[in-house]
Amino acid sequence: MIIPLQKIKAHEPYTFQGSLDVSDLEEMNNDIRRISDVEVDGEATLVGKVYQFDLNLKGTMILPCARTLVDVKYPFSVDATENFTKVDYVASEEEEIFLIEQEVLDLAPYIKENILLEVPVRVYSDEEQLSEAEDEGEGWEMRTEDTHIEQQEITHEEDNGEDKPVDPRLASLQKFFDKDQNNE
Repeated sequence: MIIPLQKIKAHEPYTFQGSLDVSDLEEMNNDIRRISDVEVDGEATLVGKVYQFDLNLKGTMILPCARTLVDVKYPFSVDATENFTKVDYVASEEEEIFLIEQEVLDLAPYIKENILLEVPVRVYSDEEQLSEAEDEGEGWEMRTEDTHIEQQEITHEEDNGEDKPVDPRLASLQKFFDKDQNNE
């Protein structure tokens, strides 16, 4: 999304709308499996020597469920403000003001950055989608917490009734404790 700076000066405040393909975010090392085109609504103003862009970004990304790894649709709406200037000393004084050297500004990298900041740490699928998830696979099975506690109690009861064989690597350590008990 390229914005000519002359349009901002001529038509202040300059409003713009558009759609931006950000599918290259899927290739990055993040949880985004798929992402729709992002709808961008923006307004640009010139405040002193700073171009201020107020952006609203809307779209939908597909993320993995934290429990089952099934696809979860995550709609997002981000409000962001980005500041730019053509004056070198203004950009060096403020961290949040980016220096631009051309007469046009490509907002795509800044839009992508704001989308990446919006990706949640984890999302959970609806209960309907949970029923579609597999309950077991090769070498694993999904259990409820109650089932897991019951299984642990059964295992604990079985272990209390018999002596466990000593690990051969720890046999010499067992002899040390046997000597200590005989001396008492």
